[in-house]
Amino acid sequence: MPVARTYSRAQIGIQAPAVTVEAFPTSGLAHIVIVGMAETAVKESKDRVRAAIGNSGYRVPGRKITVNLAPADLSKQGGRYDLAIALAILEATGQISSGCLENFEFMGELALDGSLRPVHGVLPAAIACKQTPHTLIVPRANGTEAALAGDVRIRVADSLLDVIAFLGSGTALDRPRPVACRSVGSALRLSDIRGQTLAKHALVIAAAGAHNLLFIGPPGTGKTMLASRLPSLLPELRLEESLEVASIQSVSKYGFDSDVWGIRPFRSPHHTASGVALVGGGSPPRPGEISLAHQGVLFLDELPEYPRHVLEVLREPLESGQIIISRAHHQVRFPSRFQLVAAMNPCPCGYLGDALGRCNCGIVDVERYRGRISGPLLDRIDLHVDVPPLPRGALSDPDFQASAAEHDEAVARVARCQEIMWRRSGKLNAHLSSREVEQTCKLSASDQKLLDEAMHKLGLSARGYYKVLKVSRTIADLSGTKGIETPHLKQAMSFRRLDRHIEDV
Repeated sequence: MPVARTYSRAQIGIQAPAVTVEAFPTSGLAHIVIVGMAETAVKESKDRVRAAIGNSGYRVPGRKITVNLAPADLSKQGGRYDLAIALAILEATGQISSGCLENFEFMGELALDGSLRPVHGVLPAAIACKQTPHTLIVPRANGTEAALAGDVRIRVADSLLDVIAFLGSGTALDRPRPVACRSVGSALRLSDIRGQTLAKHALVIAAAGAHNLLFIGPPGTGKTMLASRLPSLLPELRLEESLEVASIQSVSKYGFDSDVWGIRPFRSPHHTASGVALVGGGSPPRPGEISLAHQGVLFLDELPEYPRHVLEVLREPLESGQIIISRAHHQVRFPSRFQLVAAMNPCPCGYLGDALGRCNCGIVDVERYRGRISGPLLDRIDLHVDVPPLPRGALSDPDFQASAAEHDEAVARVARCQEIMWRRSGKLNAHLSSREVEQTCKLSASDQKLLDEAMHKLGLSARGYYKVLKVSRTIADLSGTKGIETPHLKQAMSFRRLDRHIEDV
């Protein structure tokens, strides 16, 4: 008796390698044996499959069936193989036509009554299937997600019986309808924020060049409001970026959400979050907050309140734009090209320098508080910006009300600036390598001397040196000038708020 064979897809990070599902009846007691590095949830599928086959009106195998998931050295998790296993068993036992499964890939978890339940990671599987001549069949609840892959052969089904009818008699299965990209809209606008001209200017610089940003100021000055406006200043995601963001959502514990398709992520984890919650982990590894913020914004409010060892896990992905999670049987890569925006108080009580004298923090207290943020992490934040309290009466003063057109003008400036960067370097300024910085951020002799002196006085590292140049380049691009001029360089250095002796520069 020939081996029945069909295909499915595994999940390794946001990759979906092909899995061949083989079934072969042998002599022995009636039961199903699943081999091929199958973890617990996969091994349990034999009971779901037996019940689904019986409740769909087909004969439960009365002999031993060996099911092999190849390649054998690739770990398999979850209920995603249920449908493929059930169909392979039905073909192996002669209950459906031989060879009818060859041109298909199947994904879906079976309920005991034979209905199909959705699974995680369908979008990466659909994108991978697009490179093959196969047709992908998924549960109806996963159809919208799978359709995002574009021009790929996809069908959706409600049950095992629907799939069998399609394979046997050609009964039509529906094609999924793709969801349209959504725009961010204008709910959160820069003009909602009163005053804070410098902070808003820094936010535009950060948006234009993808620079990391730290707001420093007492409670209630608008730090969180400023951070929440950053995604709305950024250009819409390109299709490939949207697919990558959606693929991460698809393999996460939250699953794909069509309501946020095409929208830049904004993630704001609480300061009690663990390191694993930020970078990802588990078995199988799932993406963390930094990957869920890919191509968007990761906002860390009350930055010094995060445990120091949790903040330190951000150092590598801030540089590389990805995170590699290694386990005994897994090594998974998740993209993590996020823009970090953080906020903190100037001292433990939050009122350092307050005009009403509400702060009683000593110098040691302030230094200990700020010392919770390590130098290497602070070095990776391009802009340190003061957000001071508004003057008395500012909330009712019309002079502090921004123009309604301020937001739209800022969006247009950011778009023009980024277009300059893409034409010049093929990337945004924050992502330039040191060699590219030297080519695109050339200074005059006097400005180079000024920067060298500042590097000594501020105690800048080589990374900090290059970050000042990158920010200077972004300010020059926003100004529409071809080269970096002295005002651009001085402004970039003024944004190194937490570096040493900044008042001396």
